[in-house]
Amino acid sequence: MIQLLLAVAAIGCAVQAVRSGRLLGSALWLAGVSAIVALSFFLMGAPQVAVIELSVGAGLVTVLFVFSIGIAGDEPVETQSIVPRLVGIVLSLAASALAALFVLPVAVARAPTAEPAFSDVLWGGRGLDVLLQLVLIFSGVLGVLSLLTEGEAPAHPSIMVREVPKELAELTELSLEEERR
Repeated sequence: MIQLLLAVAAIGCAVQAVRSGRLLGSALWLAGVSAIVALSFFLMGAPQVAVIELSVGAGLVTVLFVFSIGIAGDEPVETQSIVPRLVGIVLSLAASALAALFVLPVAVARAPTAEPAFSDVLWGGRGLDVLLQLVLIFSGVLGVLSLLTEGEAPAHPSIMVREVPKELAELTELSLEEERR
């Protein structure tokens, strides 16, 4: 029952992300989808996948979206759909039915097994995934830092080379000539 509620909440957040008139609102609704999916993964017994989804999907991607929107601007965009509404609804229902077919549990008798230790699973079987996630997070942090420090002046004044607009150069020359007289 809780999985069904989580699925409905994730679909609701996804619909709101698409319907939102502003990019920032869409990014936040998308973070909600990622957080709900991460919770669903955790409840299904996949805590490693849940942590990766939460940190990358709801964390890193949302931070990058928000900074990008902050730099580019968040202006509402009015667009018309390419796909007719009825076709979109039918395709969405068909995709939901297929997802439900694959997600709903099938009654299969399983013998109880002992779970391996978390560190064995993390570094033994998922070591490459963990390293890839670390590289992605590190790259995202470096990207955000480069965006934040883009407008700052260099540390040493001799490094600064700026082109002066022609009109400003002429005004400066005229004012210098007047001061000399």
